[in-house]
Amino acid sequence: MATSLLPSPLLVCQLTHQNPNTPWTPPPQIISKYPILQHLNSCKSMNHLTQIHAQMITTGIFTDNFALSRILAVVALSPHGSIPYTRLIFSKTRKPDAFMANTLIRSLVFSTSPNEALTFGKNGERFPVSCQGTGSNQGSKVLLEVESRSKRLIDLNPQRLGKVSYAWVAGQHKAYQNLLKSSVVMSDIHTFPLLLKVCSEIPSLSLGKAIHAHVYKMGFSSEVSVLNFLVQMYASCGLVDSAKLIAHNLFDNMPERNVVSWSIMINWHVQNSHFKEIWSLFREMLREKFEPNESVLVNVLSSCAHLGALEQGKWIEGYVSRSNITMTVRLGTTLIDIKNVLAWSSIINGLAINGQARQALDLFSQMVIEGIKPNEVTFIGILNACSHLRLVTEGCNLFESMTKVYKLKPNAHHYCCLVDLYGRAGMIKEAQNVIKTMPFKPTSAILGALLNVCRINGERELGEKVGKKLLELEPNQSGRYVLLTNIYAASGKWDHVATLRRLMREKGINKTPGCSFIDLGGTIHEFIAGDNSHCESKMIYTKLDEMRGELNRAGYKFDTGQVLLDMDEKEKESAVFHHSEKLAIAFGLIKSDLNSTIRITKTVRVCLDCHSATKLLSRIYAWEIIVIG
Repeated sequence: MATSLLPSPLLVCQLTHQNPNTPWTPPPQIISKYPILQHLNSCKSMNHLTQIHAQMITTGIFTDNFALSRILAVVALSPHGSIPYTRLIFSKTRKPDAFMANTLIRSLVFSTSPNEALTFGKNGERFPVSCQGTGSNQGSKVLLEVESRSKRLIDLNPQRLGKVSYAWVAGQHKAYQNLLKSSVVMSDIHTFPLLLKVCSEIPSLSLGKAIHAHVYKMGFSSEVSVLNFLVQMYASCGLVDSAKLIAHNLFDNMPERNVVSWSIMINWHVQNSHFKEIWSLFREMLREKFEPNESVLVNVLSSCAHLGALEQGKWIEGYVSRSNITMTVRLGTTLIDIKNVLAWSSIINGLAINGQARQALDLFSQMVIEGIKPNEVTFIGILNACSHLRLVTEGCNLFESMTKVYKLKPNAHHYCCLVDLYGRAGMIKEAQNVIKTMPFKPTSAILGALLNVCRINGERELGEKVGKKLLELEPNQSGRYVLLTNIYAASGKWDHVATLRRLMREKGINKTPGCSFIDLGGTIHEFIAGDNSHCESKMIYTKLDEMRGELNRAGYKFDTGQVLLDMDEKEKESAVFHHSEKLAIAFGLIKSDLNSTIRITKTVRVCLDCHSATKLLSRIYAWEIIVIG
């Protein structure tokens, strides 16, 4: 075997440094047949790869698909490879097999243009390659150089590639149909997870459904590896309620699950802020004897931060220790960060909710001085702190510091806080300008914040416009109906109120009640307004009557302005006093140890009456009470 075209020994790593787990590593029997392939793992640049490719062409090895698939894999997947070069190799392969096709698809999936994995055909010139720019031109030049070295004439005309630009339109079924018709290789079990991953990232629910149908037709609908990515696809494209339902049904009916299955569902719940559901899934996962991986543990810890569940976070730390789970850098860092940030954020939120926003800002400064880097969650808390006392200047400065100082990218939650900050200060135009100038289209949550701002400020005309827009975007979201109903009620438009409530009944939409959580003894207790389902409900309501009496003796006046129902004042006071956070406070006063802090997390904004009542109850009972919401 000639070796004159191989890189010099100085440029080739010794075989002892090879990674045996790379997908391009040939088995020993193939290396004995084609010794040139042993150098693939030693390559450190495209120059080395092209030398090996050139010798394969010279010696005729390239006609063996197995040998050619190895160099295709290293060019496609290694850090030193080239996707344009990969596509050119594939296009010149007479009969590419499934391994080669999947390798190319995988390289496209993890590229900057993953959608191209869904639209390539079998001939080189039919690839959806954007040949404008240096990437493809460089690939053409390198391949021509290989052919020059091998002194073999391959029918390649770079001009024939042309300047083709393929615009991606999400959900283009025609492109996928063309793939099925023109592909020279039949899709196999390894192809569909890659294609579904692309649909998750775009995202494109319609195209994902088309691939799902193909999966079913090919008989892969019970394969756990394919099902995992189907669940992920539907969850990622879950803006439609039916898509979420399909994701859950697929997961619940999987004939076999693995750790990845659980990780996908838990991750989806984190992304959608379903933090209590995460704990239910996690407990079920442990009951079924699955050992959680790093991703699961990190996401469960994240749910602890959002629920304010310090005890649960400590339990996770103990579980990791007891189970001898490897403490990776990410997991260890998350444990430390979650405890630090959670502790600081809880206090900051507690100060803010109790009307001490200045102290919350001072504590934030102290947090930074002590070297604890705030994260996105911290900024949600501190922006809410500014919003509670209408500290517009401080809030805007902190918002700007996210990017300028801490290199954090504000997300929709932070823009919600900014809209709320301006709105609570009565700066409606500024709130609207935030939505107009932010770097992405307003989400329903941001429009919801603007709708709430309209309700607070009595901006009924704007509120009606925003409310109607939200109903178009989220026709099944009960909270949008409730806010718009309140705006109509405040305007005295009771016929509109009746129409909306009738529409909710016809669609089977029930108001989702705000929930309050309290973590006691490692158990999370949940309450909703007027709730009597708790096992100690009788004791809780007895304590609630006591609290009401103490407030009355202290001269407290209930704020019933947000109860927009046709009832007398006494009924409104009773409705306000049975809010979920007051039930949680009552339970906390009964069950918490003396000198401990009662920490309560609420899923929606704390109402004005609960805000004021909590401050007074804290003084009456000489107990630190923190309500985050």
